[in-house]
Amino acid sequence: MSKPMIELKNIVKQYDQDTTVLRNVNLEIEQGKFYTLLGTSGSGKTTILRIIAGFEEVTSGEVLLNGKSINDVPANKRPVNTVFQDYALFPHMNVFENVAFGLKIKKFKKDVIKEKVQKVLQMVQLSGFESRKISAMSGGQKQRVAIARALVNQPQILLLDEPLAALDLKLRTEMQYELRELQQQLGITFVFVTHDQEEALAMSDWIFVMNDGKIVQNGTPVDIYDEPINHFVADFIGESNIIAGVMIDDYLVEFVGKRFEATDGGMRKKELVEVVIRPEDLSVVAPEQGKLIVKVDTQLFRGVHYEIIAYDKEGNEWLIHSTRKAKVGEEIGLYFEPEDLHIMRFNETEEEFDARIEEYVEETQEEVTTVPPEESMG
Repeated sequence: MSKPMIELKNIVKQYDQDTTVLRNVNLEIEQGKFYTLLGTSGSGKTTILRIIAGFEEVTSGEVLLNGKSINDVPANKRPVNTVFQDYALFPHMNVFENVAFGLKIKKFKKDVIKEKVQKVLQMVQLSGFESRKISAMSGGQKQRVAIARALVNQPQILLLDEPLAALDLKLRTEMQYELRELQQQLGITFVFVTHDQEEALAMSDWIFVMNDGKIVQNGTPVDIYDEPINHFVADFIGESNIIAGVMIDDYLVEFVGKRFEATDGGMRKKELVEVVIRPEDLSVVAPEQGKLIVKVDTQLFRGVHYEIIAYDKEGNEWLIHSTRKAKVGEEIGLYFEPEDLHIMRFNETEEEFDARIEEYVEETQEEVTTVPPEESMG
C-alpha cells in the first residue's frame, strides 16, 4: 500500500456545543484513485470535503498532506480544486473566460493561458465553445465548464460536491462515465460527494459510507455491497432482505424457524444476529425445491427483472428480483447458497468487526496447528 496523500486524523467539527457535525473521523486518500464520500443529507460528507479544501477549520484533529499538517494552510495555497453542486460559474463571462479565470489570477501569460484552456476544453469535449455564453449552455455543458475550470489549474486533488445532482437521469448516467474516464485518463485523485448509492458503486475505487458524522464503513464497492458491516449500511446500500436470526455455531445460522449453512464465523454461540440476503440472490423455484416457501403478494415488471414481494408463514416480507415471472397469490420456493447469506452483529462498528475477525482468524489458526498428526491425516 502506497503512502496516503491526504490523511484526516481524529477530526472533530463542532459549530456549537449542541451541533457536532464530525465525530472523530479518520481516513486516508491515496494518489490517483476515485474516492466517494457517501451518505444521507447531514451525515457530514460535504463538511469533510470543505475541510480538505480549506474552507472549514477543524475543531480538533489534524489534516495532513503528504505527511505534513495543513491545518493552517489557507484554501488558495492548497493543491486542490473544488467543483460545486451549483457549478459557481460567472454568468457575465463566456466559457473561455470562466476556465481561464484562475490562470489570470496567477498572472500566466496570454499565450500560455490560451494553450492551457484549449487543451482542457478538448478533454471535456467543449472545443469550439470558447465564446459561448454560460446562459446559453445546458446543464451538462455547464458541468463540463466547471470541471475544466478546476482541471486547468492542474490540482493534485479534485473535490466534487454532488456535481451531478441537478442533471436529469440520462445525462447524469452519461456524466458518470465521462467523469470516471476523465479521472483514469488524468491519473489525479478525485474525491466525490454523493447521496446516490448506485452512483457511488458505479464510479468509485473506494467508498467511505457516512452516518451521523462518522465513517461507518469503508472499502471497495464490492466489499461495501457484499459485506455490509451493520444494519444501516445493508439497508442504505442497494436493497436488502434483513431478517432476525440466531448464530447457532460457526457456519450455521437459524432464522424463520429453520437452520441454514452459512460462510460466516467468529460470533458467540446462540448470539442474536441479523441475516442479509440481497434480492438478486434469491432464486424462484418450485416450492418443493426451495429452502423457504413464500406466498407472492405483489409483482412489478422492471424491464430487466420482475420485482416480487412475498411473505413467509412467520410474516416476514421478502423482496425478490427474478427473471422468472410469478403469479400473485401463488406459493413459490426460494433457493439460495450459503455464500448468499451475510451475517451481521447488531450495530457493530467497523473497528469491532475488524477486531472480531482478527481474533477469529488467530483462534482458527491455533486450532489447526494444534491438531495431532494422526488426526489431521484422517
